[in-house]
Amino acid sequence: MATVELLFSALPEHVRTARLVAAAVARRAGVDEAVLDELRLAVGEACSRAVGLHISNEVATPVRVTLIEEEKKFSIEVGDDAPRAAPLDLTSANGSERHAPGHEDAGADSEDDMGLAVISGLVDDVEVTADEHGGLIRMSWPIAPAAVLP
Repeated sequence: MATVELLFSALPEHVRTARLVAAAVARRAGVDEAVLDELRLAVGEACSRAVGLHISNEVATPVRVTLIEEEKKFSIEVGDDAPRAAPLDLTSANGSERHAPGHEDAGADSEDDMGLAVISGLVDDVEVTADEHGGLIRMSWPIAPAAVLP
């Protein structure tokens, strides 16, 4: 399992670099060329969301991007250290969003919700988790089988 880790200061100008690195590593891993634009957009959205959360919560730690090449899939994790009032768990497989038991939705930020909706629309396999220590968006794409040369 090959892994690439990228840490960057929570500045909007670094999001483009993260997108370009993610697309280059995904291409090298064997992700289908047809989905690279969607991958780039999803990574850009996830990184922009993390940068915004760091800035609004005055978090000084870097945004984390981890690119993981596994046998049959390529995963990207975008992590932030911005604390959340209530744990969140969103999985696109069933399209449901679940807060911790007993939590009443206190009106989540609509821009944050829009970003998650965009990511869920671009990526079939996405998981979003968040708690008082920060959040993580994990996105996965299948890897195309390597062509056998004669």
